[in-house]
Amino acid sequence: MHVALIGFMCSGKSTVGRSLAALLGVPFVDIDRVVEQRVGPLVPFFQQHGEEAFREQEHQVLIDVLQGPPSVIATGGGTPCLFDNMERMKQAGTVVWLDVPLDALMPRIERSGGDRPLLFGLKGEALRARVEELLAPREPVYAQADIIVQAAAPPQVVAERIAQALLLPQSR
Repeated sequence: MHVALIGFMCSGKSTVGRSLAALLGVPFVDIDRVVEQRVGPLVPFFQQHGEEAFREQEHQVLIDVLQGPPSVIATGGGTPCLFDNMERMKQAGTVVWLDVPLDALMPRIERSGGDRPLLFGLKGEALRARVEELLAPREPVYAQADIIVQAAAPPQVVAERIAQALLLPQSR
């Protein structure tokens, strides 16, 4: 079974995912990195071909990964919101939402989110407004996850929380 990590940009999906994969003894797959291997750097691809082309690539990578061996998957922030991606992830394993409150998320985005295609070039209030605009329709989708983990803690702690929750799937 796969464990798919969902959540907004900079919520820690990649960092937590690597730790969780090590705890579970399965491979780690970062959807964005696989897309990048296929199409090259994401920002230029996004700028040249648009979000729709990127989302198509992301969807195809997700399908390919879900057909592979059990793994921990770090999805893109928008991955569960498009196509039948959420349904596919739930059928293939467990979906975990790394829920980070906006006030804890913003410093992370300000520090390392500038390279994200949907936030490229934004700063200050414009950046926060864009994050709020993107987050509003995504949160109800994220809330459909099998497990919701408060993820403002250090990545190793979040990975351990997820590992424990996987042993007790009824605890949300």
